[in-house]
Amino acid sequence: MNDMQFLTWVRGTGLDIALSIFVLGVLWRLFEIYSLGRKPDLTAPRHAAGASGLHTIFRRTLPAEGMLKRAPVSIIGGTAFHIGLAIVVFLFAPHILLIKNLTGLSWPGLPSQFIDLVAVVTMAAMVVVLVDRINKPVKRYLSTFGDWFAWTLTFLPVLTGWMAVQHLLLPYTTMLAIHILTVELLLVFLPFTKLFHAFTAFGSRWYIGKINGHKGVAV
Repeated sequence: MNDMQFLTWVRGTGLDIALSIFVLGVLWRLFEIYSLGRKPDLTAPRHAAGASGLHTIFRRTLPAEGMLKRAPVSIIGGTAFHIGLAIVVFLFAPHILLIKNLTGLSWPGLPSQFIDLVAVVTMAAMVVVLVDRINKPVKRYLSTFGDWFAWTLTFLPVLTGWMAVQHLLLPYTTMLAIHILTVELLLVFLPFTKLFHAFTAFGSRWYIGKINGHKGVAV
């Protein structure tokens, strides 16, 4: 298989397989979560200011009081790479074109030079967060294979995509194929790893806030 055949496969059959596993995996995981059910809370609701699902989503999205001072690397680095990743994925013109081909949806993109800068900042933030996790004994002890695997799955598409755009290391066709392959690996494993929080983070915060809000507790 030459470079062009490799690229053709990852853009065709490989992408179809990855998207199928991704969609079915996400639907299955969501079905598992929402089919668990919960007994109705028959207690009288206790209303309190700021005690609701929406308030909890907002509070849990912002750093807790004092956390920025105690863990600046985790807060700043984590926020930077999450925002950067969203910009690179959803505001890069070729990515928007792919989304349009798959769903019919489209929106304006950002200049490629700006996306390049954001990609570099995103990778730098991810490396800083990784080094911090390795250097802090408690974080290192609490980290599992799933944490390292999720980091790798997220980092490689950004790295290979940036290298393809910059024409680094390998011919463009080969690097582009590798980039697409890393994205497909991310899609395949996302529903079954900690990366699934992309689909559950806000929903779980709302649910926790709603349950506690019924008791009059702002969390």
